[in-house]
Amino acid sequence: MKPKQILKIVVDLLMTASLLLLMAYSLVYGGDPTVGEAVHEWLGVGMFVLFILHHILNRKWSRAVLRGRYTAYRVLQTVLVAFVLLSMCGSMISGILLSRTVFSFLGTRGGQMTARTVHMLSAYWGFVFLSLHLGLHWGGIMGLARKLTKKPSKFRKWTFRGMAALVAAYGAYAFVKRDFGSYMLLRVHFVFFDFEEPLGLFLLDYVAVMGLFVCVGYYLNVILRKNKAK
Repeated sequence: MKPKQILKIVVDLLMTASLLLLMAYSLVYGGDPTVGEAVHEWLGVGMFVLFILHHILNRKWSRAVLRGRYTAYRVLQTVLVAFVLLSMCGSMISGILLSRTVFSFLGTRGGQMTARTVHMLSAYWGFVFLSLHLGLHWGGIMGLARKLTKKPSKFRKWTFRGMAALVAAYGAYAFVKRDFGSYMLLRVHFVFFDFEEPLGLFLLDYVAVMGLFVCVGYYLNVILRKNKAK
């Protein structure tokens, strides 16, 4: 495996881990809101730096956006990338306006309620868009995994499919349990955290929700590519 490909995988893994910890917000470090907010801000800055690095590493794709023929898959991929970019910019700009630690020297005080609303919308929609985006490229990850295994196995194949189905099913349950729809549609304007809940259980639910949308993105990719082949 080439060093650049390894770097891409490392960056993507770090982005995924950062995204999950960002969603945990005030549960980080034992539910201390003050420490949680500070960590949240630094993680947000790190996430944005990783996001920029991700695009630098994939700059060939960006340069080709206006070239070539657009298939249904390419349209979906490009739209998702645009939505991810919008959500990341929304999260960063609103995060700067809300900052009490990293960007406190800017002295931003106005529009706090609007900034909180934009931050919540960007976070939850961005989580879904990033998960779908990961799902579109999951086939490549599976292809890499197949190269590392010596022999194909139907048992292993169906075992992984069964595990994916279980994760997606639990992810659908966690999506409802964690009120994702209310946050995404602004039925609720503040994210609720149970500070007595272990961080691990919270992350388990969010990993499952991510898995749900990864599965959706993966099978959208499969369906679109089959239609193209026909």
